[in-house]
Order: sequence, then C-alpha cells, then structure tokens
Amino acid sequence: MNRLLPGEMATLQVKSEVPYGYFLTNGYEDVLLHESEIKSKVKVGDQVEVFLHHDSEDRLCATMKTPKITTETYDWVEVVHAVPNLGVFLDIGLSKDLLLSVDDLPAIPSLWPEKGDQLYCSLKVDKRGRLLAKLATEDIIMGMAVEAPKSSFNQNIRGRVYRLLKVGSFILSDVGYRGFIHESERKREPRLGEIVEGRIIGVKEDGSVNVSLLPRKHEAIDKDADRIYQFMLSRNGAMPYSDKSDPYDIQTRFNMSKAAFKRALGRLMKEKKIYQEDGWTYINNQKERS
Repeated sequence: MNRLLPGEMATLQVKSEVPYGYFLTNGYEDVLLHESEIKSKVKVGDQVEVFLHHDSEDRLCATMKTPKITTETYDWVEVVHAVPNLGVFLDIGLSKDLLLSVDDLPAIPSLWPEKGDQLYCSLKVDKRGRLLAKLATEDIIMGMAVEAPKSSFNQNIRGRVYRLLKVGSFILSDVGYRGFIHESERKREPRLGEIVEGRIIGVKEDGSVNVSLLPRKHEAIDKDADRIYQFMLSRNGAMPYSDKSDPYDIQTRFNMSKAAFKRALGRLMKEKKIYQEDGWTYINNQKERS
C-alpha cells in the first residue's frame, strides 16, 4: 500500500463531492481537494493528477496546481520574505509559500537571501512530517553545469550565488558555468541567491571557472579618476591632495590605495584635466577662478 505523502504528485480517484470541494482517494486514504485548488471540471469517479501538500492548518490536502518543485524535481524559486530565527519563504507556485529553514541558511543574517532573490531547490519532508524546501547539493549543481571553454577566459560572467563558504562563494552562471569567487576577488561577500556580475579569471580542467568581482585595471582607473574629479568639482576645482600625499590620508578620504590614487591622477593629467602645484591638485582653468 502506497501512503499519501506531502511533496509528491499522485493520481487519485474522485471519491465524493462535498460543499467545499471533493474528497480524493487511493483506495486506502482520503484527501481533500478544496474548490479553490480545482483547475478543471471534475466529477465523482474521475482520475485526477494532484500535488499533495499541507494547508494552513498543516492538514494533508491536494491541489491541481502544478508546483515548480517536488521531492523529485529541482528548479529556481523566488524568495518572498524572510522571518528572523525561522527562515525564508519561497514561492513554489502554490497558494501557500514554502519555508526554507534557518538551519539551511547562512549563520550571518545579512547573507540570507532577500525578496526577489532565487534559490535552486527541491522539497523534503522533515522528521516532524513538515514539507520544507531543500537547497540543491553540490552534486546536483555539478550535474546540470556546462563546461566552460578555454576561450571564455577574461569574458564577463553573470550568475547567481548558490553556496557560501568561508573562503569564497559559488555561482551558477546564466549559461550554466559553475564558478568560484575567492574572498580576495570581491569587495564584499554576496548573499545567498544574489545575482552577481564579474569576469572569468581562470578556466579549470573540469570546465568550472574562477571568477573575480573586482573591476579590470583600466575600469578601476576610470572609476577612481571619476571619483577624484567629482570630489574636486565639489571643492571648486581644488583639493589638498597630490601624488605626494600620505597613503593613510588618501585611504581615509577616497577609500583607495595610494597606488590606485596615483594611477587615477596620472589618467586625469594625461587627459589634461588637472595639474599639481605645491601639494595641491587643481582642475585646469579652475585655480584662476577660485
């Protein structure tokens, strides 16, 4: 005898009609199909395919709606909201959102997925009989990943974070590449389920890739130069910093190393936007106006 279990699809017979729906049976157990969960016309004696889950009162029930995931299938599902000390709720296509337990989430709450993030999950039933979300294991991700060609080195990559470790983060890219971001290749740790954009800095023998979220050197110079120039504009075209300034002062003011600061100044001077004099830096044609 096969028991009716939550998280599974089942083909059941319509046993009887009641004012609020129908009772379905497998010949041994009955389960309610509420009228709000009916997608097409049914009558007593029909065979219907349903998904079994728990209602808001934790009673086993049936729905004709097709969930995005089951105990046997995985998919990306969207985070609806988070509840501290409990977990995050996911939209799996049913009237009731599904919980991913705090036990399966990062220990640091700031790394929890936020509303709109997506997680690759299936379903599981815990020891208490509750239907919960289950994050895909590394084996599942590896089984669906696509090998990156050697020619993908230095290409841009966009992917979603599916696993966090102390030493870095794992992503699955839009085209299916499995990537790893070492902690030294990011400015901050991305949260679980977040979309990140970076570049491929290494292609491994197994087809997975190493990824950096840091900008390319020329992109960093452009960004740093613009930050410095905007700062000078806010000060009427002058600032008391130059390539001779103390590294600590530069780090404190601009949040960049002295080497990066000097590269950015060099870019601006090459473009004839600024010049330096007596430890100060000026925007061209601004000193006379100030």
